[in-house]
Amino acid sequence: MYYSNGNYEAFAKPQKPAGVDNKSAYLVGSGLASLAAAVFLIRDGQMAGKNIHVLEELSLPGGSMDGILNERGYIIRGGREMEPHFETLWDLFRSIPTLEDPKVSVLDEFYWLNKKDPSKSACRIIENRGQRLSNDGKLTLTKKGIEEIIKLCMTPESKLADVKINEVFTDEFFRSNFWLYWSTMFAFEPWASAMEMRRYLMRFIHHVATLQDMSSLKFTKFNQYESLVKPMVKYLQDRGVSFQFDTTVNNIKLDHAHNALTATAIEETVSGEDKTIDLTPNDLVFVTNGSITESTTYGDNDHPAPMKHEVGPAWTLWENLAKQDASLGKPGKFYRNIPNANWVMSATCTFKDDRVVPYIQKITGKDPHSGSIVTSGPLTIRDSNWLLGISISRQPHFAAQKPNELIVWLYALFSDQPGNFVHKRVTECTGKEICEEFLYHIGVPTDEIEDIASDANSIPQHMPYVTSYFMPRETGDRPLVVPKGSVNLAFLGNFAETARDTVFTTEYSVRTAMEAVYQLLDVDRGVPEVFDSVFDARVLMRAVYYLNDHKGLADLPLNPAEKAGVNVMLKKVHGTYLEKLLHENKLI
Repeated sequence: MYYSNGNYEAFAKPQKPAGVDNKSAYLVGSGLASLAAAVFLIRDGQMAGKNIHVLEELSLPGGSMDGILNERGYIIRGGREMEPHFETLWDLFRSIPTLEDPKVSVLDEFYWLNKKDPSKSACRIIENRGQRLSNDGKLTLTKKGIEEIIKLCMTPESKLADVKINEVFTDEFFRSNFWLYWSTMFAFEPWASAMEMRRYLMRFIHHVATLQDMSSLKFTKFNQYESLVKPMVKYLQDRGVSFQFDTTVNNIKLDHAHNALTATAIEETVSGEDKTIDLTPNDLVFVTNGSITESTTYGDNDHPAPMKHEVGPAWTLWENLAKQDASLGKPGKFYRNIPNANWVMSATCTFKDDRVVPYIQKITGKDPHSGSIVTSGPLTIRDSNWLLGISISRQPHFAAQKPNELIVWLYALFSDQPGNFVHKRVTECTGKEICEEFLYHIGVPTDEIEDIASDANSIPQHMPYVTSYFMPRETGDRPLVVPKGSVNLAFLGNFAETARDTVFTTEYSVRTAMEAVYQLLDVDRGVPEVFDSVFDARVLMRAVYYLNDHKGLADLPLNPAEKAGVNVMLKKVHGTYLEKLLHENKLI
């Protein structure tokens, strides 16, 4: 496997890998990474669909990429933000037809929809019950805060083993709007991995200019289950891929003979019956190890989501694999000992009348029923004890949604604090109480809050491992996508290790899937490399301008020696191409 960039290899069809007709594949889990791997096996590996088997513990596919209407009502546990430079994601969805029109790809639908209705937030932070923060739109970073960002980016990952974000940044940085935008957009907590924070800073440096209005983000037509998962599942089923649901994979037996790592058997429980699948080296096994939505519990309007839960098969399987080979990671680092001050709760609120609409429209400047993106990503309530976030996508968010229904997704980043209106921790609250806290913060009169919340249907979702991606880690805590010496075993998803890319993204899931398939089948086509914005001088110059809230070099808060150094540099580059770049990127 090798990396490539540009469109030369992006448009090339690889030759059929040697021996693929004699191979089969077993995919443990049916989340985005696993479904993507199955597509790449067929499209690029040219494996017959009938030789591909998906083993899923639930009764439907999708994993964490969900969105469902069931007996509880509409449920979305979360949503993934996407951007133009998710190279492998768009490589995948250019090949997947939409459900509505087989001549239109998911990428085509996505592209033209976001051209017609681009994302842009008119308000990113509110406080004082629905008032926009006075300096919303500014990053408010001090010179010290910017220096700390630069220092972190310049630090190699090898020196950030188990280091936390609050160990590399000081209070000045955490008081900035930059941190508020950043943490609530990506769900970072101060105790999270500084290594992952560094990856995010370098991966998304080209979005510093749009952090405060989220105009760089792109969104699907409906929820991501209906817009992304269902078309992939149809593509796979049409080609003969088998899906086996209600299947728990308990263990995969590994053999270490001849300095190789070979999966020899899958031990599973299917609808309560224990079974074993014997494997040969020609049987490829792709494992999605770990899960952020494993063990989710649900409440309703009148009941909190239960806190008690089992660990879950996705973690148990990884533990059983790691016991057989130390190179397969340390799952306990991610799902055990998650701090109490974390995000574990979200809620889906469905309003069945328009009483809440004026308050949303006042804050966002958009009619929620217009069909346009409403919040363009998370809208943050700065003075919420829970640090409550609001996200309202295009309505309808579900194909079956009625015209009078409005779906609001809420999440609380601090689950250890009592609310401002409902004086309970969010984990203790019913759906109605979480809805009441939301209504209070957007400015609904207190004497109307209970009535509106009672008429809404609000479903709390407790996700005990949702922040496990960001736990402090070191190299080796996650297994390589294809472990060294592996003959037929690969790992998929955000708990597998690949260079430079960032977890908690659709791109990471798809990238690991492509890398796994290309390595195990020896597909002769380059994997698109992670977008190279951090190596682009223009992007770095723009970042300096926007990190300093639209200041050029002459306006930066520099000491006399630093100013003298800048002046010397400007004299040296006068009349050169570098001076032109500085001018084009507003630094002079």
